[in-house]
Amino acid sequence: MRDAGGFRLMGVVNVTPDSFSDGGLFLDPGAAVAHGWRLAQEGAEILDVGGESTRPGADPVGAEEELRRVLPVVEGLAAMASGAVISIDTSKASVARAALGAGATLVNDVTALRGDPEMPGVVAQSGAECCLMHMLGEPRTMQRGVGEVGGVGGVGRVGGPQYKDVVDDVKAFLEQRLAFAVAEGIAEERVLLDPGIGFGKTLEHNLQLLRRLSELAVLGRPLVVGTSRKSFIGRILAAAGTVSEPVDVAGRLPGTIATCVLAYERGARVLRVHDVAPVRAALEVAAATLGAR
Repeated sequence: MRDAGGFRLMGVVNVTPDSFSDGGLFLDPGAAVAHGWRLAQEGAEILDVGGESTRPGADPVGAEEELRRVLPVVEGLAAMASGAVISIDTSKASVARAALGAGATLVNDVTALRGDPEMPGVVAQSGAECCLMHMLGEPRTMQRGVGEVGGVGGVGRVGGPQYKDVVDDVKAFLEQRLAFAVAEGIAEERVLLDPGIGFGKTLEHNLQLLRRLSELAVLGRPLVVGTSRKSFIGRILAAAGTVSEPVDVAGRLPGTIATCVLAYERGARVLRVHDVAPVRAALEVAAATLGAR
């Protein structure tokens, strides 16, 4: 039963050779479409198609190559009419525009509309939903703490990401970007907000955000949380003596489930995951225990 507990699952469809968890597995458009279909059948209400890795240290991809990767997948998923919303994970206006024309209805922009000056207009004119995420710098530099594009949401210093108070800083950033989006003509009810777990944050920053997620929920927009398979989960498990480093992505599933359930309890309403079926099962039990919201 979809949305019975007040949550939606965003299934990850990476069409990249270098994503940290499944890079290269779905480069073939047919394989990516089949994977997206499987995620939808497992209960993903949103399918997030991305053609450029945003893992720490990732190299940028040109718009032409990104379009070559994602457009056939968006078209294929739209043609299959799975019932899921198709999201395009991009910070480039040209890619978003083409994907929206091919059937996507949500733009997931990790730069929160800062990466391309044309992006706000593309989203506003299309009437699409958009997700605005907090990130220090860019993927190549975000874990080095070398600075923040736009100057809000954390002050980076050499040696790692630094914040005065990570929750307060991320909240201020998201509030500012929401106001910017609305001023650019994007309807407030079409905006989702993502604190950017793992994007320019240390392990402790990630945990603080998860502990205090309810402080971000007061912004009044659906919160998107993406902890799925991320390295901080592996570091927690290794520190606890549960497993030894390095913890592969399969070994991070229990921690992914735990963080998704805790995030839901604290106000997250969209969980971005690779493993839809087990996370949905856990969230359905959590929702029944907590009382459907």
